[in-house]
Amino acid sequence: MRFIVGVMGPAKAKKKDLDNARVLGEFIARRGWVVLTGGRDLGVMDAACEGAKRVGGSLTVGILPTAKDRVSCHVDVPIITEMGSGRNNINVLTSDVVVACGLSGSGTVSEVALAVRAGKPVILVDAAPADVAFFRKLGKRLVSAAGSPEEAIELIMKQMGGRKRRSHSEEPTEYGDLAL
Repeated sequence: MRFIVGVMGPAKAKKKDLDNARVLGEFIARRGWVVLTGGRDLGVMDAACEGAKRVGGSLTVGILPTAKDRVSCHVDVPIITEMGSGRNNINVLTSDVVVACGLSGSGTVSEVALAVRAGKPVILVDAAPADVAFFRKLGKRLVSAAGSPEEAIELIMKQMGGRKRRSHSEEPTEYGDLAL
């Protein structure tokens, strides 16, 4: 399976957060990783997928709250949940790492908190020191701060040892080396 980076952020994002999300999407795509977002045609969700598609090489997945939401034209695989904000659990649990670009929305804050609770690594890009301190209280070893998308990618590489996610054929099975 390919490595999945969940890029989370507000629908009504600041320009800097949008720019960071686009660059992050580009970096993720260059490594052949999957970009997972909330899938809508707004804010950080759209910007991260746009960045990935700009350079190619990456699959983009959007986890949408309802069928009524407009899907970003940069999403390859839209998954409509009809779960509203409950989809945040899917976003987090599907991701190998969660990267937040902007914390101005309650949805993003809930995704970061859910990620920490689930034991997922979290990277906060260009976050206020008070925000970083708050989330580190919840999960000190899980939460990292990055000043830029470049630094976020470096942190991901360091946390994952530079490796891609193991494929199913590399997973141990009860049948030994037999690939199922």
